[in-house]
Amino acid sequence: MASSGGARDVVIVLYEDIQLLDVAGPIEVLDAAMRITGGGYRLVTASLGGGDVTSSSGVRLGVHADLAAITEPPHTLLVAGGLGYTAAVLDEELVGHLRRLAAGSQRVASVCTGAFLLGAAGLLEGRRATTHWSRCAELADRHPSTRVDPDAIFVRDGPVVTAAGVTAGTDLALALVEEDHGADLARTVGKWLVVFLRRPGGQSQFSAWTQVGRVGDARLRRLVEHIAANPADDLSVPAMARRAGMSERHFARSFSRTLGMSPGRYVERARVEAARALLESGAESVETVARLCGFGAAETMRRAFLREIGVPPGAYRDRFHATGILSAV
Repeated sequence: MASSGGARDVVIVLYEDIQLLDVAGPIEVLDAAMRITGGGYRLVTASLGGGDVTSSSGVRLGVHADLAAITEPPHTLLVAGGLGYTAAVLDEELVGHLRRLAAGSQRVASVCTGAFLLGAAGLLEGRRATTHWSRCAELADRHPSTRVDPDAIFVRDGPVVTAAGVTAGTDLALALVEEDHGADLARTVGKWLVVFLRRPGGQSQFSAWTQVGRVGDARLRRLVEHIAANPADDLSVPAMARRAGMSERHFARSFSRTLGMSPGRYVERARVEAARALLESGAESVETVARLCGFGAAETMRRAFLREIGVPPGAYRDRFHATGILSAV
């Protein structure tokens, strides 16, 4: 697939029940870069057979090319995600074309559950990767040799770049623009689209409660529900072990094995999640929020916010001032 005028060819692979934002986000970023530079990229959407596809939201997407008709690998092969990934990974012809084109591409990328198609094509073997937080455990189960990072917004491992869910495709595309054309252009594109060049925090900030449904031990499940409802309680390891009816040693091991993190880390994340909700929807001061959510002091909460989501509570709250939802601190 020949590049025109020095532009980098980007083939975006589509299939039925694709996630619209997984496609639109990267396209808007790359298109903005093209408009600013007067070139830079040549975008082609492709599907098996070249037919239009329908997104999971019912929007019909036009397609430029049949995957089978693309004989020369592009500079960048990008696979979008969506609810249709479960059927797409079983389509041997589709996966075969991905494998064929990836072999000659300089860069292969996926957004959200598009990572499962890369995995089906054997492109994630022995690599680090990520996907939507709700599907990280599934990706790790399907591809044991892949080191899945459930917190990353995107992961680069050699020529393979995988992004987290939905809007993370925008983050990924900005990173590609920065790699290809420098930080100044990427920053300009980010400003134009009103998005962060590098957003604060990882995707764990969006998934504090997602583990609860997978907790098989009823004692731990009840404890996790208690933590969510009562973040200001005594949630030290001795207190939680007593509530769960376990020895401290057995509790710490069982909790870490089941939830994938230490009890202390989980409590901190739960308290940050509770504080975020209060900062978004209430008029309490930062000091009051810290007390209600179990941090005790505002400085303790500030350090936890910086660890978990990369911004302090005051800055997090300031993002809502323009909407008029919150009053000033």
